[in-house]
Amino acid sequence: MRGQFTGWPEQALDVLWHLQGEPTHATRERYRADRERLVRQPMIALLNEVADADPRYEDFSVWHYRTDSWWWQHQSAVVRLGRKIEIGLRFALDGLRIQGAWWYPDPGQVDRFRTAVASEGSGRELSAIVEDLRKRGYDISGDVMKRPPRGHPADHPRRDLLRHRSLIAARPLGCEEWLHTPEAVERVLTAAADLDALLMWMVRHVHRAA
Repeated sequence: MRGQFTGWPEQALDVLWHLQGEPTHATRERYRADRERLVRQPMIALLNEVADADPRYEDFSVWHYRTDSWWWQHQSAVVRLGRKIEIGLRFALDGLRIQGAWWYPDPGQVDRFRTAVASEGSGRELSAIVEDLRKRGYDISGDVMKRPPRGHPADHPRRDLLRHRSLIAARPLGCEEWLHTPEAVERVLTAAADLDALLMWMVRHVHRAA
């Protein structure tokens, strides 16, 4: 029986504080068990409850620590919705962060993205989705070319989107008291709903099984 999510214990932040900077191997080993119990396992429990609320979110992974200090200081996880189309979560000393991303594209995905952006119907739809996310406080980023790609006019009305070879919408969810309570599940689900239009657009127009 999987554990119920009750929030990240306040001690989780104490563990991450001790892992700041470039912690030695001895320091990492000293806090390994506490980090697993207080930081990583709550992320697994949270995503299990998110998946219970919406079966589309069942395909998730919660990363281990690797060797780089960054991975010890940030607990990351992804929910896969399509090829290279994901929701990402990150828990760290500054709280919880969420993003919706199409990135590290498979061959052919960038061309399909540009075709959909250039098309009047799907392109206008994506432009409106991105603008709505900006208004909601999401930072829009990605791998962006300096100029629109060949074959598209420099004055194309969606030239800024055509320059993208990946597209990410991200924002911090905060580090308030709710982080230590079951309310975090609803916070994540609300943010996932914000990102739904963007990610489903990507699934429809960019995703193709490998």
